[in-house]
Amino acid sequence: MRPVWKGSISFGLVYIPIAVYPATREEKLSFRQLRAKDLSPISYKKVAQADGEEVPADQIVKGFEYERGKFVVLKEEDFEKVKIESTHSIDITDFVEEGQVDSKFFYKPYFLEAQKGGEKAYSLLLKALGGTGKIGIAKVVISNREHLASVKPDGLFLVLELMHFAQEILTADLKPAEVKEVTPRELDMAKALIESMTAPWEPEKYRDEYRTAVMELIERKAQKEQITDAPAKPRPPSNVVDLLSVLQDSLKKNKDLRKDKPKSAGAGRQTRGTSPMLKARSKVAA
Repeated sequence: MRPVWKGSISFGLVYIPIAVYPATREEKLSFRQLRAKDLSPISYKKVAQADGEEVPADQIVKGFEYERGKFVVLKEEDFEKVKIESTHSIDITDFVEEGQVDSKFFYKPYFLEAQKGGEKAYSLLLKALGGTGKIGIAKVVISNREHLASVKPDGLFLVLELMHFAQEILTADLKPAEVKEVTPRELDMAKALIESMTAPWEPEKYRDEYRTAVMELIERKAQKEQITDAPAKPRPPSNVVDLLSVLQDSLKKNKDLRKDKPKSAGAGRQTRGTSPMLKARSKVAA
């Protein structure tokens, strides 16, 4: 795996050289647009809106529209002139309680690897954070963009997690649910259902069933198999009249499922096998 960024972590006068590696990957199914009659792939041309003429790549520039129809052109050397103090450093400015930060702020994690000369300070920060329940809040520049970020412990490694700035978090401009009285018995039953469905966090048992099903469909069509429509599942009623009865039935059903569930982790969760085509795509992605 190649690092996406190299630099350092700094807090106070402590300096730790590190390399940044992706901690996640997004598995998307990509499709090409084709001409229906001969399945010829469709290509896209970049054309000018003024006259519809195609524009060569070497004649395309970046522009920012500061007023409608008025642009400022920026070249690569212009971006290089924008010097931000944190360009090659993850500068921790504050340590805060992790529980105080709204989960909506976090959106993309990276692994941090200590580089030569920084191993002891890296271990020190990792152990110190692990014992406090706090995370470091920092600024970092990646791909010509400044990000708010957090530095947090994750097992044997430190993780850098990019964050949204406050102005990027939207306020929910929604109509709140109509407040209706909840009886003590309904509340107790709901808590009992939650307790009966509580399980250890095992991320491996949650799978993208839709992606697997689409890949199986693609494989079957590639093999010229006849595809029939699957029967639609009945939709549950949206207007629950007797909430207590529904809670009681849910609790009983869940208890029965727990009795019959295999003890091995994740057993029975995946209803479809992974197709050979999907396995090949996964290997390429990895």
